[in-house]
Parts: sequence; C-alpha cells; structure tokens
Amino acid sequence: MVSNAAPEWVVENNVAVPTRDGANLRVNVYRPTGTEPVPVILSAHPYGKDAIPANTRSGRGINRQYRIMPQPETVHCSAWTGWEAPDPAFWVPRGYAVINADARGAGASDGTGELFSAQEADDYEDLISWAGTQPWSTGKVGLEGVSYLALSQYGVASRNPEHLAAICPWEGFTDLYRDFVWPGGVRENGFSVMWAVLTSRAARLTPPLRRALAAHPTRDAWYRERTPEIEKIAVPMLVCGSFSDHNLHSRGSFEAFRRVGEAAADPAPKWLYTHRGGKWSTYYGQEAAQVRARFFDHTLRGLDNGWDALPSVRLAVHETGAAPAAVSGEASWPPAGLTVRELCLDVASGTLSEGSVLTPAASRLRLRGPGLEWRWRLAEDTDIIGPAALRLFLSVEGCPDLSLFVGLRKISAGQVVPFEGSFGFDRAWMSYGWQRAGYRAPDPNLATPLLPVHRFDDLTRLSPGDVVPVDIELREHATRMRAGDELRLVVRGKWHHSRNPFTGQFPAGYRAQRRGAAVIHTGPDNPALLRVLTRPTPGEDAAAGDPWLG
Repeated sequence: MVSNAAPEWVVENNVAVPTRDGANLRVNVYRPTGTEPVPVILSAHPYGKDAIPANTRSGRGINRQYRIMPQPETVHCSAWTGWEAPDPAFWVPRGYAVINADARGAGASDGTGELFSAQEADDYEDLISWAGTQPWSTGKVGLEGVSYLALSQYGVASRNPEHLAAICPWEGFTDLYRDFVWPGGVRENGFSVMWAVLTSRAARLTPPLRRALAAHPTRDAWYRERTPEIEKIAVPMLVCGSFSDHNLHSRGSFEAFRRVGEAAADPAPKWLYTHRGGKWSTYYGQEAAQVRARFFDHTLRGLDNGWDALPSVRLAVHETGAAPAAVSGEASWPPAGLTVRELCLDVASGTLSEGSVLTPAASRLRLRGPGLEWRWRLAEDTDIIGPAALRLFLSVEGCPDLSLFVGLRKISAGQVVPFEGSFGFDRAWMSYGWQRAGYRAPDPNLATPLLPVHRFDDLTRLSPGDVVPVDIELREHATRMRAGDELRLVVRGKWHHSRNPFTGQFPAGYRAQRRGAAVIHTGPDNPALLRVLTRPTPGEDAAAGDPWLG
C-alpha cells in the first residue's frame, strides 16, 4: 500500500556528487525544512533511485516484485521510497535527511559500474564524505537498506570512513560464493540468473554479470576479491538475520553478527534482529521500523533512549508460519545455555537417536529420486535454535561426484508444518543445506563442529567403492517443537521444491547431478550424525513482550 501525500520537506533531485576519479554520482536528497543540521540515512544501489511510485502514472505504482513474490502482510511505504530503500516519509519527520544514490553506471550516475568491487567501495566512501560535510548535515551518517542495499554496506564499512557512524544491513549476504551463487559448492541457476540479467538491464555493468557468476566454479581469487573484510568493521551495527531467507541472505547476516569487529582494534557494539516473516513486509512494518529508529536515534543523534542497555540479540522463535510464537532477548548468538544434541543416523530403522548405532547398514540414494528420510520424535516441548551440522559417510555409483540437498522438516499431527521462505514461498521447511561431495577441505579459519565451512578451492573426485565423510552446513533457524512432533532429516540429490511459479519456490533453482547414486553408510565405522542445539521450551511465551520495543 502506497501513500502519496505531498511531502512537507525539502526534496532535491539528481544532485551531483563528485568522486575521487572525477565521475559524478547522482543522488536524491530528502530533508527537513529549516536550517538546523540533521544526521543522514544513506543508501546506494544499481536499481535506479528514480524508480519510485511517485514517478508512475498513478503515483501509487508499487514495485512489481511485491506482486511476483507475495508477502504474508501488506507492504506499506510512501511514494518516494526506492526499491528496498529507506522510506523518506518515515525518516524525515523524525529529523533525518535521507539520501538515495544511483551507484556508478546506474540511473543518472556517470560511468560503468562493477558490483561487489573496490571501485564500488571507493564511490560509497566518497558519498559518505559528501553527506557528512554538507551544511545541513551533522556529520553523522548511517547506512541502511535491504538486500543489495545491505550487502554493499560491508565493503565500505570495513574501511571505517570518518563520517560513518553506524550501519544497518537489513538482510544481505557477506560471501557471494558461499551464501548465494554456489552454496555448498552447488551452482544456483535460478534466482541468480534472473537477478544478474535484470540488474544488467537496469545499470551499465562490467564484467557481464551472468557469465562472471557462472565462470568461477571454485571460490577463487575473483570471488575472494568480492568478499568484504567484515572483521575490520568498527562502527556500531544493527544487522537483520532472517530465518526466512535461507536461499539468499540468512547465512551472510548471521556471519556478519558473528565476525564483524573481530579484527578491529576498538570494536563497536553490534545487535542482531531475527525474524521469520516476509522480507519486505517486515522491513517496512511498524515494529522493525521502530527498532531501526531507536538504533539510529542512539548512534546518530546520541539520544539516551535505553538502546545500549538492550540485549544483543532479539530472538524470534517460530512454531509455524510468519508470526513468532515467542520473542526474547539474548546476550549472544547462538544463545547461551543451549545443549548440543548429537543425533545418530540409523539407515536400518530410519531414525535419529542420541544412542550409538551398533549395526552397520547402507541405503542407496537415487540422485533423481525422492530421497531418504530420518525421524526424531520429541518427548517434550523443545526449542531447536541456531545452525545445524550433518556428517554423512557415502560412496558413489555411476558418477565421480554429486551434490546433496538437505532439509529439516517439522512434522506435527502427521503434517509438514509450513514456514515463510525465500522469494515469498510460504511452504518452506525449518532449515536447508547444500553440499557438493567433492568439496571436503574445511576452512581452518571459519570451520567449527556446528559450522562446517569449506574452502571450495579444490574439487576432489570420488573413486567407486571409497567411503568418505561429507560435512554439510545447515542454515540458522529458531523453531518450537511440541511433545510428539517429529524432526525429519531429508537428504536428496535435487532441490526439494518445484520451480513452478504457482505451486513451487520460483525462481530458486540448483544444478543437480543427472545420473548416478550415492550410498549412505551408517554404523560404528561410519558414525553419521546430525548436530542440533536445543533448550526446553519456556513455560510462558513472551510474544507480547518484545524487549526491543521501547
């Protein structure tokens, strides 16, 4: 729903901002009337700053993505709101200037852009310097926005420029290879292709984005150069970690909270806001907007509003769908006090259990077939929270390598419980994981027993008859299970959901092995197991008492 009430503020369109190499970037500035300096909320992106509802024939033309990828709740914004950008009608009346910038090569800006590059960070640094030195600016600049408007913040924030006072990356990946284009070393050939094509049409970009993403199957220098050094970020950060965007932004957001500031001499505080609602309906919703306003009021305006006393993590636990069953404040992610449960896979019985599997067994997984399942029935109300890790032992038949697709499903009263997922898909499962079996070397700097992160720089083919361990990282979630519910572990050789635009998870797609099979081995010599984090469900739900709303 779009509001097009006439703005009662200063609007300056297509203002030229010079960069260090002489190119001009163009920005739209929305700011309060009067002469008192105000802090700045800034975003930059390749989608076109002037593609706003106010410029449509009706003045209410909401972006078509909201119709293609439906949301569980209505999206509310004003007619001056750019795609996934801060809404001036929310921020300007609160005493902020809002700048929406065309990145290099986009919209009215000069030049040819290169996404995820050092050039992009240079330009963003120049935008921050300009915004922080205008006569109407207090010199305090915050970065804000969703998806690309979030992930582009990390590269410039790692430089800690002078006027940058805080960042709010609201759902954005941090590792282009691991989080999005090649999760687990498996090629994403659905949304990444569509996004690359449409973005290349919207902006002048080099290199050709679609070909570049596909041309590097390993995490080589091209991908490493486009991975920001988030450990160096030393400004306050509020990051949104979504449990409903496993195919795109979830992993990177939680990695940002885990690693931002690790290499900074004087790291700043950071906060994590979790949810499992719709990407855009949550961002533009009243509660999340109030949280971001409170964060920026504290970090940019210096208000003593109790923000610095908040717990570091706002944890939303979901029992089904988009609405949380409980919201709590936690001091860390994953929360303290969780129990690591090691659930052994038993091929013979199809169960997960905390006892050892004493009898060797094997089961054949047809890569184009329905897959294999293991079940764990909960004896008491339990919250399963955080990432999970699966270790399988497998051999191959008829192929030198294969890709595995893993999912965790909640079963209640014999039915699969649906959750909100990526791209507006409202029948997603608890969590997902991907892994190409040929990538087995762990990253020594990042891998842990609960986060089996791989290097993805050397593909090792499998020999027939060899049984090898394969570790699979499953995405973060927070799910409430009731006594009698089942956790189902699903392992397949293809993606779990159809790409049908009406009944499936369009446009998600992943390249799968066309032929062959895997043999999954269990038993004392092949201790296959699933690691999850749990805690007993609290006696009283806290959904009505969100500690972050003040």
